[in-house]
Amino acid sequence: MEKGLGIAGQLGFGAAILAAIVYVAYSVYADASASGMAAIALLPFLLLFLALLIALGFEFVNGFHDTANAVATVIYTNAMPANVAVVWSGFFNFLGVLLSTGAVAFGIVSLLPVELILQVGSSAGFAMVFALLIAAILWNLATWWLGIPSSSSHTLIGSIIGVGVANAMLHGKSGTAGVDWSKATEIGQALLVSPLVGFGLAALLFLAMKVLVRNEALYQEPKGDTPPPLWIRVLLIFTCTGVSFAHGSNDGQKGMGLIMLILIGTVPTAYALNRAVPESYTQEFHVGADRAYAALGGGTTPTMRPAEARRAVTSYIADKTYKPETTPAIAALVKDIDRQVDEYGSLAKVPAAATENVRNDMYLASEAIKRLAKDDTANLDDTRIEAVNGFKKSLDAGTRFIPTWVKVAVAFALGLGTMVGWKRIVVTVGEKIGKSHLTYAQGASAELVAMGTIFAADHLGLPVSTTHVLSSGVAGTMAANRSGLQMSTVRNLLMAWVLTLPCSILLAGGLYAVFSMVF
Repeated sequence: MEKGLGIAGQLGFGAAILAAIVYVAYSVYADASASGMAAIALLPFLLLFLALLIALGFEFVNGFHDTANAVATVIYTNAMPANVAVVWSGFFNFLGVLLSTGAVAFGIVSLLPVELILQVGSSAGFAMVFALLIAAILWNLATWWLGIPSSSSHTLIGSIIGVGVANAMLHGKSGTAGVDWSKATEIGQALLVSPLVGFGLAALLFLAMKVLVRNEALYQEPKGDTPPPLWIRVLLIFTCTGVSFAHGSNDGQKGMGLIMLILIGTVPTAYALNRAVPESYTQEFHVGADRAYAALGGGTTPTMRPAEARRAVTSYIADKTYKPETTPAIAALVKDIDRQVDEYGSLAKVPAAATENVRNDMYLASEAIKRLAKDDTANLDDTRIEAVNGFKKSLDAGTRFIPTWVKVAVAFALGLGTMVGWKRIVVTVGEKIGKSHLTYAQGASAELVAMGTIFAADHLGLPVSTTHVLSSGVAGTMAANRSGLQMSTVRNLLMAWVLTLPCSILLAGGLYAVFSMVF
């Protein structure tokens, strides 16, 4: 593990970072030009570039902070040399990001206060982005320096909550009003349950392996640099590959969602609407809008004006309180969005001046429909819920998209981050969780469970912590083997788990208050 990248590796690493920065700058310029937008003013452009660098910096730190878990088992079981393992893991993180769905990205974004999302290009929007990203990076670096496997997902969600609470308090509201607590609870449950799943399933898998596979060498610590038997070596490399790919697919999306917020706020003409939807989209959109409008009880003409409807829908999303005017307001907004798309002909033809407003209306309608479909007070039957959810898919197709270059940039940042700074976390996972050296069977069990858990969470659109799942999996195999746990490390892990949310909330909230005054 003492081998560095070498001169050639360092030069290649630097060249890759420079190429990624140039690629990002060119992509933004090309997209803005293609959308017919004039050159961005200097200050917004500098803020945009700085925000993108910080967002990619978060993914870079995430790479060496979280992905060290993926390579710990193959390194400590001699399945792969350390320098080969980190490059291998970095490459599959890269692929995981490129092939990700985007579901987790927008799940994270929906935690943010609706008023900040709608005004992300304002001073408050920039304050929000800088505060939550810098807070997440600072906490990640602090826990990495101490060698504690903390969770980047946990940190980012805490930062988002901190910004939401601070924003509400700065505007004279209760701190609880600034966050979508139902979504926060859903994500919090995923973060809470996943380590327990990791511990329990890894322990059970290890015990099952001991019963089914009677090879004593698998349950003993590696001797010197001797690699494991071929089949277990293949399994360890496979699980390392799977965890790396799953980490890229799940964790990489968090940066994507924030980058899209930044782009929508500063270059709305190019990124607020998906101008690459297929030709059939517009007709399907109209049909879906008519069905949703009818399901919401819309008459021949809406009972509310568009401006009044927007206020009522925004209030419903922010306050989570259903009122008699809520359903008519959503119906009126759906009708107005359909009118606008029909008037322009397609999303690709929406003029620059109207792009941001159309996108905000579509975002409001989508979030309101999501909440309304789960709101028992609204008394919607299954047929009406199906109709409004069908239209929601059309709304999301037009607003929730991620350009290829954003995926490539995040993939570069995460992949390159994997190749540096990994040693501290690797040593903790490999040496400091259990009282004995990690065995081949323990490494395979922990990695298999981590890979399966992260893939399942990605499919459900939920962020989970690679760190928590894998480190708890290793602890589970140690407990199952009666190897004993190093309680000082377990105590540090639990402290990091307990402290991450309050510390990141306070950091992000404080930074948001400061940046709000600066901007």
